Amino acid sequence: MIGKGFYILLGKHWAIVNDFKLVFTKRIISFPKQKTLYSNARYFLPMGQFLLRCVNDGALQPQYALSCTHDHSLLRAEYRSRQIRPGDAPGIWRFLDWLPVEKAFPGFEAGPVTYKSRGLARELGLENLFIGFNGYWPEREARLPTCSFKDLEAAPTIERLRERGEKATLVLASAGNTARAFVHAASLAGWPLLLFVPEKALDRMWTVLPNGAGMVTMIAVRGDYYDAIVMAEKACSYPGFIPEGGARNIARRDGMGTVMLDAAFFVGRIPEHYFQAVGSGTGGISAWEAALRLRGDGRFGDNMPRLHLAQNIPNAPIFYQWKGLPAEPTRADMFDDVLFNRRPPYAIPGGVKDALLETGGDVYGITDAQAQQAKRLLEESEEIDILNAPAVAVAALCQAVQEDRVGPNETILLNITGGGLARMKEDYELQALPPLATVRSWEDAAELLEEKR
Repeated sequence: MIGKGFYILLGKHWAIVNDFKLVFTKRIISFPKQKTLYSNARYFLPMGQFLLRCVNDGALQPQYALSCTHDHSLLRAEYRSRQIRPGDAPGIWRFLDWLPVEKAFPGFEAGPVTYKSRGLARELGLENLFIGFNGYWPEREARLPTCSFKDLEAAPTIERLRERGEKATLVLASAGNTARAFVHAASLAGWPLLLFVPEKALDRMWTVLPNGAGMVTMIAVRGDYYDAIVMAEKACSYPGFIPEGGARNIARRDGMGTVMLDAAFFVGRIPEHYFQAVGSGTGGISAWEAALRLRGDGRFGDNMPRLHLAQNIPNAPIFYQWKGLPAEPTRADMFDDVLFNRRPPYAIPGGVKDALLETGGDVYGITDAQAQQAKRLLEESEEIDILNAPAVAVAALCQAVQEDRVGPNETILLNITGGGLARMKEDYELQALPPLATVRSWEDAAELLEEKR
């Protein structure tokens, strides 16, 4: 054991150990450049620890950084365990080896659930269609508390903050599902949270927690998701407030990546195709990164899943950028508005474009009518209700089958990113979460924050 717990095979990598010893005994400030997890480097980190690197050039960054100091590259965690060993902890925490936290988040025991489709598979003529159901469906052991895979992002993010030990107020913007998930996780942890939510998304703000939302301040914004993002960014300039990080938050990405991990263990291999509806595209990045780790594990195959990402047109900036088409005017009234992000992490190193290029992926533009039809098809064939967003992914799968983009015997993972809301209402009473106030401008929001200081 060298320095602060690094283990290494004897031989040519001794210089790597010496560098790490200097880093962790604080004898140097800069981080040494090393090979990545997916190369031939053979160093290991102690349990619960990892290296954080810029995707673009592999430069090491501080453990809690959100971005590279020298460019706009995403950061990526390199975990001690090259081969993941699922533990006995419940839900998402069974994948603790590949999450950027030390331990499970108290009170949160849910996780992704994978099963082999019968109904939808029969309708589409597919032999190996697997569904990652991320919502509430207790008959299949799916118990995400806000009916959305955003729960998989929120729990590790809050736990990471707890372990950091800095009791600052977490700030984020959301069109509804993310905010609801973070309200639940932050309330369980007693963590202060500041939310900016578009006014039209307030009907999505609810909780099943008996004591309500805890230390949560929610401000409704008369505007769209982008307006909420701008206000959240400005709020982070105030002392005592910290940004959640969005796509740059490795806890969010690796939490979402557990959908791919769960599927790989269930199926026994990396899927050949992966379908998901996206807004920012972060879920697609997460699936790609999880597949990279699974390939490095060596037990799940050496292929990469082809990413099939879908957006609801015309509010579909990723679709238009990927296809090289001029964007059509956006609409306020859409089948699903949570998928619309005007500033997706598309072209940055490690972003959506890289994920699509590296996996031979594609992006689908789905109309309201196609999504509505697909929603009915899945709900009737699988006998569970789903949210509007994953219906866009189902429509993309239908289109891919019609156009022979997937084979009838190929292994396909369809990520149902939210569902079971009607089923949850049978078991729980949903409590509406009212905003502190509704604002038209940042000046109005700033005045509110000053009053609360």
